[in-house]
Amino acid sequence: MSINERYSRQVLFEGIGETGQAKLAASQVVIIGCGALGAVHTETMARAGVGRLRLVDRDFVEESNLQRQIMFEESDARDRLPKAVAAARRISRVNSDTGVEPIVTDVDFDNIEEIISGADVVIDGTDNFETRFLINDACVKAGVPWIYGAAVGSYGLTMTVVPGRSPCLRCVLADLPSPGSGPTCDTAGVIMPIISIIGSIQSAEAIKLLTGQEDKLHRSLIRVDVWDFELSRIDLSNFSDREECPVCGRREFEFLRGSARQVTTTLCGRNAVQIANKGRADLDFTALADRLRPLGEVAFNDFLLRFRVDHYDITVFRDARSIIRGTGDPSVARGLYARYIGA
Repeated sequence: MSINERYSRQVLFEGIGETGQAKLAASQVVIIGCGALGAVHTETMARAGVGRLRLVDRDFVEESNLQRQIMFEESDARDRLPKAVAAARRISRVNSDTGVEPIVTDVDFDNIEEIISGADVVIDGTDNFETRFLINDACVKAGVPWIYGAAVGSYGLTMTVVPGRSPCLRCVLADLPSPGSGPTCDTAGVIMPIISIIGSIQSAEAIKLLTGQEDKLHRSLIRVDVWDFELSRIDLSNFSDREECPVCGRREFEFLRGSARQVTTTLCGRNAVQIANKGRADLDFTALADRLRPLGEVAFNDFLLRFRVDHYDITVFRDARSIIRGTGDPSVARGLYARYIGA
């Protein structure tokens, strides 16, 4: 296929042109979280002609994802493919000229700086503020622009962080929200239209940055509600408190030190808990399956092992990280992990 023909309509747009298209082809974008928002980012970046994508996600595809996560198909859910792998396979069919690196892992203080290494832009497709604060620390420290986004129910938020030239997430939100202080996918659900809007705003901001159009950034905290159709915008262009910020002012980067890390994470939209493995492991799924098979139903592929016992569904990844479905109680999840997977 002719490259000129593929991107001809985009090149006609005066904000991009041939020069901007060449910059996109030479760019690398890191997308952290390949679920609902991340699916929009990934598809848009690949179709726009971004040269390299690094897709990072800890989770696997389930049937309930298909309502809003546009990268995935029923076969991905049946095969329980990791989301990063399923997304990479789709991109190979969408644009074979885009290089894709899928990484199946939980983003933490040990690996975040390596994950964003070489990125021109990082886009947030995550579902929790701890990871977003971690991304904020790493990107501000490295001087890499990143684009925050969140969506739940029918409303969403987004802002763009350009280190040294704009407020960062900690400037606007000083502390992690308290558990239970706001709605989640579990309590409020989420609809596809808000995913499309927030993901598209983030993607447009990424294209502006990649093509050198920083003057076109919206420079605000945007909130959209598609059900009541409300749109608000807080102008951040004259934000004056950056010197007091612990990250871009004092450069303390507490999340990179691991001081705020949670071992367990309740997952958005599911009755499930993730148990993170602080060390590095490479599990032998054959041996683990042999040990678990007398106790329940076991199946595994190259990426993960699934174990069903009683009314719990335990998915174990190569690095010993597990997602335990059937409980939202971290203490119950830790007990199940210790009982069946071990330390």
